[in-house]
Amino acid sequence: MFVQVLQGTVRDPDAVRARVDEWNERLGPTADGWLGTTEGATDDGTYLAVVRFRDEEAARRNSERPEQTAWWNTVKPLFDGVEFHDYVNTATMLGGGSDDAGFVQIIQGTYRGDRDPAEMSPDDPKMAEVRPDVLGGLMAFDDSGHFTQTVYFTSEEAAREGEQAMASETEMAEEMNEWMAAVDGLAFFDLRSPRMTSP
Repeated sequence: MFVQVLQGTVRDPDAVRARVDEWNERLGPTADGWLGTTEGATDDGTYLAVVRFRDEEAARRNSERPEQTAWWNTVKPLFDGVEFHDYVNTATMLGGGSDDAGFVQIIQGTYRGDRDPAEMSPDDPKMAEVRPDVLGGLMAFDDSGHFTQTVYFTSEEAAREGEQAMASETEMAEEMNEWMAAVDGLAFFDLRSPRMTSP
């Protein structure tokens, strides 16, 4: 799987959503290898889209389509600065994302430790037991250690309660703290009205 993350500050999130709806209707059905998108805006106007493709080649072919370029030219002016992150390394947690999520948290940073960044999304049965609020997750990372982790929750309220429950699990809490200590530039983005689309 190949993951591309688009993010930037927007003045009018609804206008961006309208353009995304247009893409889903007109361009999505003909985007070879497109697997799905999770997108939304934070309270402070940061918009993020986590776009999944079958592989990097499919993503490149989509980017090179004239209709894709024309569409993007209508979207880019809606951003006050935009950046892209491309990831060829991915790992899923609890089967990956979920269209049933009522709250999505996106976490970014650069991991400087010695362990495999993919372990930040462990398919650990204990996770499902301790955090029933977590429906799934996706970790995407590059060779420099920069990562974007997308976690899907039943609701924000359940997620906050789950954070407290996890803190009481000593082993899991220690492992999380170990990861945090090895990450530079850690940032959290809360999507309170996430949208998930797929072919």
